[in-house]
Amino acid sequence: MFNGSGGAEIVAETPKTRCGNITDIDIFEMFRNKSVFIETYGCRYNFGDTAKLVEILKHKGSILVDSAKEADSIIINTCTVIGTTEWRMLRRFSRFREYDLYVTGCMPTVQREAIFAVCTPTIISSETIREAYQNIRTVAGEGVAIVQVAQGCSGRCTYCLTRIARGPLKSYTENEILAEILAHTNAGTTEVQITAQDMSCWGRDIGKSLPLLLKCIDELPGRFKIRVGMMNPATVKGILDDLIEAFASDRIFKFIHIPVQSGSDDILDRMRRGYTVADFEGIITAFKKRYPELTLATDMIVGFPGETKEDFLKSLELIDRVRPNKVNITRYSRRPFTPLFTGKDCPDWLKKDRSRLMNSHAERIYTSINNGFLEKQVPIIVTETIKTGLVMARSPEYLGIVIHENLPLGYEGHAILKNDRKYFFIGQRVF
Repeated sequence: MFNGSGGAEIVAETPKTRCGNITDIDIFEMFRNKSVFIETYGCRYNFGDTAKLVEILKHKGSILVDSAKEADSIIINTCTVIGTTEWRMLRRFSRFREYDLYVTGCMPTVQREAIFAVCTPTIISSETIREAYQNIRTVAGEGVAIVQVAQGCSGRCTYCLTRIARGPLKSYTENEILAEILAHTNAGTTEVQITAQDMSCWGRDIGKSLPLLLKCIDELPGRFKIRVGMMNPATVKGILDDLIEAFASDRIFKFIHIPVQSGSDDILDRMRRGYTVADFEGIITAFKKRYPELTLATDMIVGFPGETKEDFLKSLELIDRVRPNKVNITRYSRRPFTPLFTGKDCPDWLKKDRSRLMNSHAERIYTSINNGFLEKQVPIIVTETIKTGLVMARSPEYLGIVIHENLPLGYEGHAILKNDRKYFFIGQRVF
């Protein structure tokens, strides 16, 4: 199951302009025995690509360095989900244009011309990284690992450039996923984050489903925990009962990230999200009925084209009803190649005002929820070493608990939650 076969030949295009993989040679040979600096932006999937890149480079004798000044070559793993992120990428390209520069991630797939307007890097596709990694398959053995289970999605969202960059859903096989998880856990990993553009659509293209995958993971040997990545309501609906049952495993953190994006059905329809507010609330209610102390993260977009004050207030009211532990708030950003790119946009001042209002609203809920945990004793597992004398632990519901002690990865015990830091707690270990 976990063998070294399956590596595809890495081919290329346009070597003169260095805008593709280099013809007839392994592109990663260009890094042999060089010092390399990598910058990574965006989602957990991108960080998963970078983890694979690191292992590939190690096998080429490369030395990973902490700054561009130390590097012979620079790799930028890009994100282009919103306009401000795109502009930041372009500034980084301009800064490093005189270096031996390589670019990967979402941006080269959909905005290659924008990249080459400011620099002339070599492009490394995500597929090239994946193919090269098949011949290596080593892992770092860190406290937290990222395992990609699929690329692309089945959505039709009118605002999303990532779905264009990543393409249609391509689920990876159970054998491949399970083998990678085993490699990480055998190397000492405590927390495995399984990720995709939409976790809950895993398997739809190969006749499988996420609950099946979770049950297979639960049967693996070893001491580790699983954090399930973002799941969209539209693809959760059809597997809800089985998904809730699969979460019963002690190995799976009782944490869900389900992005709703708006509390208005009118806006959800314009977004083409494929569900209603009632659908979303039904999912959350069902999960919380089975797991009352579940940790919930969701996403909201403010200032979407046509969003009225009433639409915005509906989003605030939805936050009140479902009481998420975290709301990731994004100001709508027009993205090229999407259906809404040339449409009328909301003014920036309105987006900023609504973003601030929603953030303040959500933070009051965080405080209310967190106050209920103070002085409570909870089970913990240590998943990360932050620095000497400081570790991150997680409760079964994935609450982040910082403990001022040197504890080994995988340590299990109990802690009392002493201080609320909004997005995590300061904990005191119970001896």
